[in-house]
Amino acid sequence: MPILGPILASKASDIAGQSVTMHVIREAPLGSRRLDSWKEIAAFFGRDERTVKRWEKEKGLPVHRLPENIGARVFAFTDELTRWMNSPEPAHTKAVDDEHQETVPAEISPAAEPAPPSPARSWAILALVVAILASASLVIVYRYNKSRSNLSEEVTAARIASVLSATGSHIVSDPAAQDLYLKGRYHWEKRTPDDLNTAISYFNQSIARDPQYAQAYVGLANCYSLLREFAAMPSEEAFPKALAAARKAIELDDSSAEAHTALAQVTFYWNWDVAGAEREFLRAIDLDPRYVTAHHWYATFLMIQGRYPAALEQIDLAQQLDPGSTAILADKALILFHQGDRDKAISLLKQLSESQPDFFSTHQYLSYIYLDNGDYPNYLAEASTAAALSHDAHELEIVRAAENGYHSAGRKGMLESIFRVQKKYFDNGSMPAFFIAETYGRLDDRQNTLQYLRRSSQRHEVAFLAIRVDQAWTFLHSDPAFQQLVEQAGLPPLP
Repeated sequence: MPILGPILASKASDIAGQSVTMHVIREAPLGSRRLDSWKEIAAFFGRDERTVKRWEKEKGLPVHRLPENIGARVFAFTDELTRWMNSPEPAHTKAVDDEHQETVPAEISPAAEPAPPSPARSWAILALVVAILASASLVIVYRYNKSRSNLSEEVTAARIASVLSATGSHIVSDPAAQDLYLKGRYHWEKRTPDDLNTAISYFNQSIARDPQYAQAYVGLANCYSLLREFAAMPSEEAFPKALAAARKAIELDDSSAEAHTALAQVTFYWNWDVAGAEREFLRAIDLDPRYVTAHHWYATFLMIQGRYPAALEQIDLAQQLDPGSTAILADKALILFHQGDRDKAISLLKQLSESQPDFFSTHQYLSYIYLDNGDYPNYLAEASTAAALSHDAHELEIVRAAENGYHSAGRKGMLESIFRVQKKYFDNGSMPAFFIAETYGRLDDRQNTLQYLRRSSQRHEVAFLAIRVDQAWTFLHSDPAFQQLVEQAGLPPLP
């Protein structure tokens, strides 16, 4: 499958300091990991920061310090921390939290006798250390820079739990492969075009290190599923790659909830197989009820079918599991909008826009809502921001035409200007018929709206799946021809 080779070049040189352990001050010993903050060191022991700081001061916990001009102040190596815990000296074997009087868990305390461990015990300790290292490595710090508006907060406990789920059952033979995968996950969650491309590079590097690592293929599938939404990659390019990667992941690990979620997403948006996609979503949730993305993407799948109460139930579960996800909150706002709670949707999206102004979906969703509300100045502002963030030259040209049309002739001039640019791109094959139908719908042109919706269906456009919930043609809901188009997509009939 063509998905296996390197696909997009890395831009790691442009993102120094954004991913985990990008600054190499001292290489971690073979089989060890470097923890880059007091929080990560504390997480390694399952304690709070105050306790591990006291252990360093009073009990010689091996912690290293960085020069002042480097991001984190301290770092530590997991092999050194493990040796410190297993030291036979009393000060090390019973490190106690004075406030809570809790001893170090027995699982990582040394044996009472100084004899060398048996081979079986050595393997048990190694397995435990691997699990601890996986947990510690996932405490990722998101840095916020006001001029570039990146996310500013440390990953919450719920996010750590959800990412731990995403490591899957396959233990990588090369720890570097998992490290590359986790860096890819970090950039995938940021959802910008550059970050998605960077994530693809990391996932491909992970696969090169361990070709049997199913989760890296899941990462590729999810990136390609999102690149058509958050960047300008054509669906015809993105979805076949996503499908190939998802199938490879399931081939390697059929018990992976992540792989079945990735396959569900492509099955719906590319194959228009509603029943098949739902089976995959439900299988993923059955395999891992705490996998955040399964609930999140199942929610948007339900929303497109008009099943709003069920969609809100799923998005609320996703939010409970990952309260810090901007993508989940933005999609919750979109569900609220389609359900009719427009004020709640706008309020939530504006909060997200203030906290993370570079997140594409927030501005795109606000532009939809403002357009539907007839608030054209705010629509134009949000649409312009969304087009710039997605690096979509076509959308930027459409927005500029809309601005000129609105200033010269109001709403009708704006829509007619939009149509002229859209039609130009449609004629050269680079604009979906669905968007032409949307503009005709807002111009109340019944005949042309239906004509271009039929073309969209015949061309199997991904956007066509929004036909049931799109607000541009509510006046057509009682039209038998429109109802037939809805059913042709496999969507539930309109009430």
